[in-house]
Amino acid sequence: MRIGLLTDGGYPYATGESRLWCDRLVRGLAPHEFDIYALSRSAHQEATGWIQLPPSVQRVRTAALWSARGDGRAYGRRERRRFAGHFGELITAVCAPDGQAARGADDDASAASAFAEGLYGLAELAHEHGGLPTALRSETAVRILETACHASGARRSVGGATVPDYLVFADQLERALRPLSLDWYDDDGLGGADLCHATTGGSAALPGLVAKRFFGVPLLVTEYGVRLRAHYLSAGPGGDTPLRAPVRALLAAFQGRLAAEVYGQAAVITPGNTHARRWQERCGADRAKLRTVYPGMETERFAALGERDEAGGAGPGDADGDPNTLVWVGRIEPAKDLISLLHAFADICKEEPDARLRIIGAAARGAEATAYLTHCRALAARLFPDEAADADTVGDDRVSFEEVGGPGAPELVDAYAAGGVIVLSSIVEGFPVSLVEAMFCGRATVSTDVGAVVEVIGGTGLVVPPRNPRALADACLALLRDPVRRERLGAAARARALELFTVEQNLAAFRGIYLELISHAPVRRPAETVDAHGEPLPFANPAEAYVPGHWTAGQARTVPMPPPVPMVPPVSMPPPPPLTGPVNSGAAVPESRPAGAVAVGAGQALGESDV
Repeated sequence: MRIGLLTDGGYPYATGESRLWCDRLVRGLAPHEFDIYALSRSAHQEATGWIQLPPSVQRVRTAALWSARGDGRAYGRRERRRFAGHFGELITAVCAPDGQAARGADDDASAASAFAEGLYGLAELAHEHGGLPTALRSETAVRILETACHASGARRSVGGATVPDYLVFADQLERALRPLSLDWYDDDGLGGADLCHATTGGSAALPGLVAKRFFGVPLLVTEYGVRLRAHYLSAGPGGDTPLRAPVRALLAAFQGRLAAEVYGQAAVITPGNTHARRWQERCGADRAKLRTVYPGMETERFAALGERDEAGGAGPGDADGDPNTLVWVGRIEPAKDLISLLHAFADICKEEPDARLRIIGAAARGAEATAYLTHCRALAARLFPDEAADADTVGDDRVSFEEVGGPGAPELVDAYAAGGVIVLSSIVEGFPVSLVEAMFCGRATVSTDVGAVVEVIGGTGLVVPPRNPRALADACLALLRDPVRRERLGAAARARALELFTVEQNLAAFRGIYLELISHAPVRRPAETVDAHGEPLPFANPAEAYVPGHWTAGQARTVPMPPPVPMVPPVSMPPPPPLTGPVNSGAAVPESRPAGAVAVGAGQALGESDV
C-alpha cells in the first residue's frame, strides 16, 4: 500500500511536533510504502536536518510555510475574475456567523458549502495558472475582505477591522493556504497514493482535501493535539503571537471552517484522547468517523525501574530515591503553573518538614520561558530560604531546579526514580506525556484535572482541580504519608500504561484502519495491472477487490481518470509551468539524506506534547 503521510512542522525534521510517533508509525508498518509530504515552520527547523529515515520511506517532498515570498505571477483579466469569485465565496463564509450565532441550520450549511467551493476553486486556479500566493496578498483580496467584513449579517467581531488588520490576516491566510499552490497533485504524487494520512489538521490536511476532491484518495486524519485548539492558545492575548481582536476572530473563523471541512471529508478521524475527541465533535466531526487511538510510547528505557518494583524489590521512592521527595518533570513554561506548585509545597513543608521538591526539566527555550524560570527561582528562594542546623553547617535547599542530563538526573528515568511521588501541576495540557512516563516507571502521581489527565490516569493516581495549591498540597501529603498506597497506585498505573499506551497497540490500530480504508476504496491502475505484453500481472489488484460486497460495488476507482472538474490537464495539453519560489520547493528525494541528518529522537525536548 502506498501512503501519503502529510506532516506540518515535524517529521522528518529533527525538531517539531509529531516527529517521534510518525517515525514509529513508518518503521512499525514497514510493509507499506510511505511518501512524506512535509511542511516546515521555520528556517531553523530546516537547518537542523532530518532524522534517519527507514527504507519504507520512498520519497520526501517539502515546502516552507515560514517564507513570506510569493511566486511573482500576475493574473490576467479572466483569472482575476475567477479568483475574485472563489475568494469571495471563501471569505464571505469566513465572515458569516456560525453555530448558535447563525440564523439557522440552513444558513450555516450554506456557508460551509460556499467555503468548500471557494477553497477548491482556489486550488484548481492555483494548479492551472499558479499565482495564488501573490493574489492572496493583492489589493483585490484586501477589497474583497473589507467588503465581507462590513456586509450585512457578518460577524460582529470582524466589523471593527481596519486596513492593517486586513493586511495581517491576508498574510496569515496566504501561509495557511500555501499548500494549494504546491506541485504535489498528480499521478506521481498524492493523486497516485492509496491513502492520505494527515498527522494533524489545519494546513497539513489541505493536500489531503485536494487529493480527495480531485482524485478520490481516501483521507485519514489523526490529531493528538487539535489544531483549532492550538490556534486559540497561540493567537490569544497571552499567546505566542498576540494579534488584534478582529484578526483573531477572522483567523479563528477560518480555522473553524477548515476544520469542519477536513472532518467532513475524512473517511476516519483518530483523536488521541477523549479531550481531543470532544473538540472535534464541537467542530462538526461525525461521531461515526471518530476512533480514539492513544499515542504509542517507547517503554524500554522505563522497563528496568518498573519491573524492579513489580518484582518486589525496592518500592517506589525507597532505594531509588527519597520517599519524602516530590518530583516534577516537564518543560518549564507558564502553562505548567509551577507557581501554584511552589505555594502548595510551602503548605506541605509546614506539616512535613523533611519534604523535598525536585523540579527537573529541559533547558528554557525563548525569552518567555527564561523569564518564567527566573521568576520561579526567585519565588522558591523567597518561600524556602536556605536553612542550616547551626553556624557550621551548609544550608539545605528544599527546592532544586535541575535539568535532565545533569548530575542529579543523567537520564530521564533517573528523574522519575528520584522520588516517591510525581506531580503534574499544569493549567493547560493536551496528552500528558510525562504522566504516562511516570506510570511506566510504576510511580504514584498527583495531577491537575486538565486536558486528558483523568482519561490517562483512570483511577491510578490522585487528581485535583487546577490552580488550587491547597488541594494539591493535601493530595501530596496523603501519598507521602502512606507508602503502601503509593506502591499500590504505582503498580496499577504501570499496568494501565502497558495496556493502553504502548507502540504496539498504536501500530495495531493504524494497521487495521489502513486495511479497512483501502478495502472500501480499492485502487485499480491499468498501467500497473498488465506487463509490457498486455498480460495480467499476478497480485496486481488487492485481494479484497475480488470479494463481493458493498465495499467493492461501484466504488473501485481508477486514479488517472479525470474528475468532472479536472485538476490535471489532458495529456494532449502542455502541463502548466512549475511554480517557483519557496512554496514549490517540493522535490523527490528517494534515498538521499541531508547533511544535517541526526539520529532518531535527537533534539527531543523534555515534556513536549510530541509522542
